[in-house]
Amino acid sequence: MSGSPEQHPLSQLDETVHQRARLGILAILAETRDADFAYLKRALQLTDGNLGRHLEVLVNSGYVTLRKGSDGRRSRTWARITKEGQQALVLEVELLRGLLAAVPPLATQPDKRDS
Repeated sequence: MSGSPEQHPLSQLDETVHQRARLGILAILAETRDADFAYLKRALQLTDGNLGRHLEVLVNSGYVTLRKGSDGRRSRTWARITKEGQQALVLEVELLRGLLAAVPPLATQPDKRDS
């Protein structure tokens, strides 16, 4: 083999996106375009504090915007994925697909010797 080794897909994952809760937030927002705080909290089974912190990270990265409003009785916070967030999610999915495609079929089968 000559030259430098090819960069492994794992090294290219964006830690901001790859974290489980943030990946879930982005996936939901990519599907629904926007969602309110309560919906994200229920869907991802997060506490108010955890969801708030993950949204803060995504906002600071430019992947999500937040909008505050009211439904007449109570205030609500809506999250929306940005174009940068969509691009980061697409790249994450492509990298994960490449990483998983490289797993040999035998590695995904139960070891028959254990039966």
